[in-house]
Amino acid sequence: MAVPPGLPVVIVGGLHADARRAAVARLLADVPGSVVLHHDLATAAAGTVVRTIRDASGILDAGEAPLVNDCACCALREDLVPELERLRDVGGTRLAVVELWDSVEPKAMAEVVTAGGLTVTGVITAVDPALVLPYLGNGDDLADGGLAAAATDQRTVADTFARQLEYAPVLAVADSPEADDEDRELLAQLHPTARQVPIGRDVSADPVDDGLTVPVPRLRPLSPLARAALAGFDVEAAAAAQHPACALLPAEADAHGVTTLVWSRRRPFHPERLYAALEDLTCSAARSRGRFWLADKPDTLFHWDAAGGALCVESAGPWLASLPDAAWEMVPPVRRAAAALDWDAEHGDRCQHLVFTSPGLDRDGLERLLESCLLTDAEYAAGRDAWQRLPHAFDTLLEV
Repeated sequence: MAVPPGLPVVIVGGLHADARRAAVARLLADVPGSVVLHHDLATAAAGTVVRTIRDASGILDAGEAPLVNDCACCALREDLVPELERLRDVGGTRLAVVELWDSVEPKAMAEVVTAGGLTVTGVITAVDPALVLPYLGNGDDLADGGLAAAATDQRTVADTFARQLEYAPVLAVADSPEADDEDRELLAQLHPTARQVPIGRDVSADPVDDGLTVPVPRLRPLSPLARAALAGFDVEAAAAAQHPACALLPAEADAHGVTTLVWSRRRPFHPERLYAALEDLTCSAARSRGRFWLADKPDTLFHWDAAGGALCVESAGPWLASLPDAAWEMVPPVRRAAAALDWDAEHGDRCQHLVFTSPGLDRDGLERLLESCLLTDAEYAAGRDAWQRLPHAFDTLLEV
C-alpha cells in the first residue's frame, strides 16, 4: 500500500497530555523530515492562539492566530489548513503531525483537513491506561479545568475523552507503571476494534510491514506507530462509525473485573418509566452508549451517550422503517446496510441496542432495571395508537 502523493497529515490528539507528547516525539524520531504543527489554545484568554511548528531539533517557527468570534477552536479551524498548505508548498516535509490541544476532538479536525484538500493518513489518540477510568468518571465541565475551547463550550471531561478515544482507529498507549490488568482491559473493551500501539519503549527492532511503501529515507525500520500514521484514513467511514444507527459498538465481554453488557430488545420503552430510571442507568456504568426506541415517539431513533455520570439523549433522525420507500435512496448505503442486518419483520430497524462497559458492573441488576422500563405485555398489546397517548416524559429533556 503506497502513501498518497502530496503531504501526508497525521492527527494526534488526547486529553492525556504526557502520552500525547510521547507519541508525537516518537513520530518525530521515527520519520525523518517530519514536523509537528500545534495550536496552543491555553492562550485564548489573551485573545490569541499560539501556533508553533517544530521538528526533532526544536521550534522552527512560531506565530499567533487571532480568535474568531471569541472562539479559540474556530481560530484553529481557520489557521490549520493554510499552515499545512504552506508546509506542503515549501517542500521538504515528509510528514505533518498535527498535535491537537488537550480538549480538541480529532473528528472535527480530520474533517477540516480533508475538506481543505489535504490527505489525512492517520488519526491517533494517545492514552495512559491508568487514567482511562478517572477521566471517564470525571463529570466536570472542561471550563472548570481551563480546557474549554470557547466561552460557550459546555462539554465535560468525560464525554470529550470518550469521543477522542472512540473516534481514532489507532491508540498510542503509554507504558504506564501505574496501570494494571483492569485498566488495560477497560481500554480494550471500550474500543475493541482499535489498533493499540505501545509507546515509551525502543521500537527500532520491530518488524517492518513490507507491503507499505513510504516516501521517506529510512535510517532504520519504521516503528509500528509510524506505520499507523501513514496507513490511510477514511473520514467518511469514520463519521459513519459514530452514528448511533450503524456504530460498531463493543461486544459482550467479561475479564479482569471489567464487563461489557450488550442489551437488545424488540419492544419500546415506556417513556415515563425510562425517564424515572435515567439516573440509575447513567450511573450504573463508566460508559454507556447506543440507540433506543420510545413508545410515544415510534418513528424517532434516539441516541444514548453517557459518561462521567452525565447522559446526553438526542434525536438521531427517523428509523428507516418509518420512511417511505422512495426516501431510502437518500439514506447513506452504510446506514441501509446496517438496518438490513438488524431488520425485524414487524418493527423494521426499530430496537433497543444499548451497551454498558464498566469495572464492577452489576449486570443482573442493570438488566432487571432495563427490562422494567419496557412496555408490559398489556401495554404492548394495546397498540401504537395507545402508545402515542402515553406521557411525553422526554419532551423537556429533548428541548434542552
